[in-house]
This record gives sequence, structure tokens and C-alpha cells, in this order.
Amino acid sequence: MTEFTGAFTAIITPMTGSGEIDYEGFRKLVQFQITEGIDGIVPLGTTGENPTIDESEEDRLIEAAVKEASAGRKIQVIVGAGSNDTRCMIRYVERAKNLGADGALVVTPYYNKPNDDGLLRHFEAASNVGIPIIVYNIASRTGRNIPVPLMAKIAQFPNIAGVKESSNDMNQAVDIINEIAIPLAKSGRKFSVLSGDDFFTVPLTCMGGSGIISVISNLVPAKVKALTQAALDGRYEEARTLHFELLPLMKAAFVETNPAPIKLAMTWAGLPAGPARLPLGKLAPESEAVLRKAVQGLGII
Repeated sequence: MTEFTGAFTAIITPMTGSGEIDYEGFRKLVQFQITEGIDGIVPLGTTGENPTIDESEEDRLIEAAVKEASAGRKIQVIVGAGSNDTRCMIRYVERAKNLGADGALVVTPYYNKPNDDGLLRHFEAASNVGIPIIVYNIASRTGRNIPVPLMAKIAQFPNIAGVKESSNDMNQAVDIINEIAIPLAKSGRKFSVLSGDDFFTVPLTCMGGSGIISVISNLVPAKVKALTQAALDGRYEEARTLHFELLPLMKAAFVETNPAPIKLAMTWAGLPAGPARLPLGKLAPESEAVLRKAVQGLGII
């Protein structure tokens, strides 16, 4: 089983002013992440605006991500491959596998809110494709949490490599580590517990988590990598210092719906980003002021 440990960037999809994807800009962003020492990237997640990207665009982005990640210092690529239609999800996971990704991120089916049996069968179908699967648990967007007992059953399927835990519930995250990841590790199997929220990188990792799939690392990958590695290595004072240094940006990145704030901050910093596609709109002036203050506080602009 592939192990996913460290700092991963939920990479944005840069756009032109007319709303077209900036593929050359995307390649530059992947190169930037590699140069800054990130462990992996996650294209086509929520931060990558996958709900508004069509399949032909997705194909080109995956191909570019895998090609750039394989050049020079190899980093891992986990491709967003979720859908609330199990048939579509299988097709997306197969595509990620065929295009050379290291893993696929499969979100809890959204809107139709499946029961436990449906969730088990959905993730079993994902595991059967034959590529490492990271379960993406984010009830705030899907309307359906995966409780720990159900996650334990899902974790038993072959190729289920871990979870991106975005429940904002540290009790649940720690229970996943204690009741699923640690017992599996004792049996010789890896199960990564990755924070889906920058706020929880340090506490989750200190409790035995595996790292972070980060939003703010789009802008400050080296700092997020340093924070994560310090926590993984047990250098807790260093991790705590970096956490408080980055805390204003962690908050400002969600002053409005992600990824609109981080894309604007990246634009200010001279990185390819552009606007978010509709229905995500421009930030309100008061939100923009909060974001600017946080970015300026890091000396980026």
C-alpha cells in the first residue's frame, strides 16, 4: 500500500480573465510546489474547482500534473475523482489510474446523502479499481459525515489508503487514528490520516496523523512543509511557532468560500491564479481587506 505522509497541496486551477484554464500557468504552479519542497499535490479537488471543470479539461490537468510531478524531484499526485454517481466515480478513478496518478481522492457522495450500505458499496467500488484511495470526509459540503465505525469498515477494503478528514471534529479525527490507523499499522498496513483543514495540521499530526492536504500551501508551500515536518518529527515548539505565524492566513483563506480568497492572494503574489469560475464571485471589499492584511503580515506583498 502506498503511504501518503507529509504536506500535500490541494492545488488550484488557474484561470484567465475570460474564465479559460491557464494550462501553462498550472504547469508553473506544479513546478513552484516542487521547488518549494512540497510532498505532493492534489489536483481537481474542491480547491481546484472540480465542480465547474469539464472532463476534457480535467484530462489535460491530470496529464500535466503527472508529467511535471515526475520531472526532477518526484512528488505524489492524488487526483480528485469523486462523484455522487458511483458509476461516474469509478470512471474517474480509472482515469486517474490510467493517467499515472499515485492515488485518487474520493469524496463522500454529496446531495443524495447515501445510507451506510450505500457508502460501503460506493467505496468498495472505488477500492476495486486498483489504485490507492483516500476517502474525503467533508460533511459541510456533502451533507453526510462518515462516523468512525463506518470508516473502520471502509478501511478494511483493499486499496483504501487513508482519509482526508475535514469534519472539523478533533474527537472524531483522533478516534480514527486510535481505532483505525494504529491497529492497521500493527498489522503491517498503512492508513494515512490527513487533515483537510490547515487549522488542524499541528494538533492532528501531533496525535499521530500523517500530515495535511492544504489550501494555504498554494501560496506558502515551503512554510506549510516546514510546519508539517516539524510536527511529524516531534519538534513541537517549532511547529507551534509556525502555526501561529500562518494562522492569520489560515483564517483569511476561508473569509469567503474557498478557493476565491487563496486565488486572489496568489494573484497579488504574482502567481498564476486568476478568478474563480462562476458561481464563485469576487470577494466583498471587507473580505479582501482581511485577506490583504494576512498576506502583508507574511511579507508576501
